[in-house]
Amino acid sequence: MKYMISGGGTGGHIFPAIAIADAISRLDSEAEFLFVGAMGRMEMERVPAAGYKIVGLPVAGFSRSNMLANFGVVVKLVKSMLKARSVVSTFRPDIAIGVGGYASGPVLKEAQRRGIPTLIQEQNSYAGVTNKLLAKKASCICVAYDGMDRFFPADRITVTGNPLRKKGVEGAKAISRDEAKRRLGFSLDRKLIAVTGGSLGARTLNRSMAVDLDKIISAGSNVLWQTGRFYIGEYRHLADKYPDERVKIVEFLDHMDLVYAAADLIVARAGASTISEIQATGATALLVPSPNVAEDHQTHNAMALASRGAAAMEPDASLEGRLGMIVNDLIGDSARLESMGAAAAAMGLADSDNRIAELAVGLARDCKTT
Repeated sequence: MKYMISGGGTGGHIFPAIAIADAISRLDSEAEFLFVGAMGRMEMERVPAAGYKIVGLPVAGFSRSNMLANFGVVVKLVKSMLKARSVVSTFRPDIAIGVGGYASGPVLKEAQRRGIPTLIQEQNSYAGVTNKLLAKKASCICVAYDGMDRFFPADRITVTGNPLRKKGVEGAKAISRDEAKRRLGFSLDRKLIAVTGGSLGARTLNRSMAVDLDKIISAGSNVLWQTGRFYIGEYRHLADKYPDERVKIVEFLDHMDLVYAAADLIVARAGASTISEIQATGATALLVPSPNVAEDHQTHNAMALASRGAAAMEPDASLEGRLGMIVNDLIGDSARLESMGAAAAAMGLADSDNRIAELAVGLARDCKTT
């Protein structure tokens, strides 16, 4: 059977897509896959690195700040719709799976036009516009939160959770905090703060860390700071004034299993994958939602945890100048940290990739036999 998986743009879409494909492969050893992404985005590198074929669409997101720029976006959308028509016609999938991102809309829309079953994987607690439109003709909608019937037809919703990188989650659970700290090169006698704004980086997190790094170190914590690709050149030198075991500033965190296991507190954005990994590992986190995302969905994601005492939350606009104080207050309250970690773990859903794969294989088989 043939499976088409579309979407991407960020690791939060790409890694779940690859996890779903891997899970389908375990169920259907003869499965054939074709990924469809957006030209120039990170999926065009990450998907082939995982062993899957991918084609790109010239699609781009709409600009909220420069409406004139959207003329070009519309042109790219029309070209993407035409290319999606060609790709679907040539590959002839038995099911099309959308994980979110620019490419997901044209591909699933074309599949639905042809009567091909479609499965939507909505990762956030607040559904995006594209998925809400696609949901009207979707065969199945996989979600990570309760109450999503306010966006989607209730009879097509299945609560599966979000697929995760199994190596990261399982690795974090298999190692002690002390051993994880040793492997990352940090001493055991100080708390460890891990800061991550994603693969590209988060401007406010980086600026706030630069302002308050001394305050956090002076209070007795060590720092593992991932700046992201766009910011490493600007901030790498700040580690030079500290011994290696105090501060490490890196572009990308390759071993998230060690990070989740080692960190006494994680400071992060509130993307869907980050939220799910926090839940799966029982990590303690300060969430700073990005204000630059559609429908402000990261704030909704963060609130889903913060309202249950499963994480702390601080708005992006008020972080700079306050980060050090917030981090030090949280690190000094061991009872709250323990409670947050337990509450986060209680929200996690295991085997999400397998659940989604079973639904996808079932839909593909039904399509094949009709």
